[in-house]
Amino acid sequence: RGSDGALMELKELRQKSPADLKAHLLDLHKEQFSLRMQKATGQLAKTHDISRVRREIARVSMLLSNTKQ
Repeated sequence: RGSDGALMELKELRQKSPADLKAHLLDLHKEQFSLRMQKATGQLAKTHDISRVRREIARVSMLLSNTKQ
């Protein structure tokens, strides 16, 4: 997440190193797990956060796979 707590734009993600992207991906997976648990227990107020995190995971994974090639 950015400094204001919002999800990062693609251009911001492209400026990060692969190590930073891997760390960010780990944080996103932890957040996704937390949101899933909140949904399962009925505590999730903002259901759209699940899809936002899922999309950002896809963005970061895509950038990591592009840097390997």
